Amino acid sequence: MLRHLSPYVRVAMDHWLQLNAYIPDRAIWDYELLYVKQGELEVTVEDAVYRGAEGDVFLFKPKQRHSISVVGQAPVEQPHVHFDIIEAPDSRLIPVSFKPEEEMDQTELGWFRQDLLSGPELQLPNRIRLRSPKTFEKLLFTIIHEFRAQAPYADLRLKGLMLDLLVTLFRESHWHAGYDQPDRVTQLMNMKEYLNQHADRTVTLDEMSAHFHMNKRYLIGLFRQAFDQTPIQYHQQMRMEQAKNLLKYSQLSMQEMSEALGYPNLHTFSRAFKNNSGCSPSAYRTAFRHS
Repeated sequence: MLRHLSPYVRVAMDHWLQLNAYIPDRAIWDYELLYVKQGELEVTVEDAVYRGAEGDVFLFKPKQRHSISVVGQAPVEQPHVHFDIIEAPDSRLIPVSFKPEEEMDQTELGWFRQDLLSGPELQLPNRIRLRSPKTFEKLLFTIIHEFRAQAPYADLRLKGLMLDLLVTLFRESHWHAGYDQPDRVTQLMNMKEYLNQHADRTVTLDEMSAHFHMNKRYLIGLFRQAFDQTPIQYHQQMRMEQAKNLLKYSQLSMQEMSEALGYPNLHTFSRAFKNNSGCSPSAYRTAFRHS
């Protein structure tokens, strides 16, 4: 199922709830990620009550009854995003729900998405206490900015950003027990972010070692234990995933794609793609368009 994830962002916005604000029980058709940037919330999901502090993330899943109250002595900044985990033919037609399930008509009851984030392959709880909130916050506000701007290829970029955001949450939620130290988690997420930011060129271990002031062997071991692959393997895989998305959803030529991903020439790009995917970039694009 992991290979089929293709998020569709329905709404992404920064928002404030004023002092004593209350959002009564409702059920939503899609997913909502809510981040507590400032202030405190009390959140009820089904029969569970949570206290939300700065840096917490709440995930509301399809059909889950939930309510939100501002507590404390200040308004709450709560940027959030509504999304489908897999884009469907009607994704662009479904609005955001503001009412409980019992008030919905038959058409609306048919809009509930399947909950794919409750396991066994993928599982996220309703509240996630982030150990590295700045990484998540930066990604979330990038999504909000991209959603507002609606620049060319916005849908494609939003899919990639949402996948990155979800992976961040998966790792925060299910992190290896040996990486509970906040500084170690921050180091690892900074490495990943560095590799993501330099998808348009080759990154070397010498470069990473110098940038993170870390012995190469130690850096490789740390990264491999956390992510089950070396930094260079991750970087190459990430560039190949970007190449596949460009082949599927853009009109770029092979040469333009090669340049955008930082390969020295088309031959090198084609060889790397074939080694990764078992076919040439042009054959991959043709197969996708005829599928």
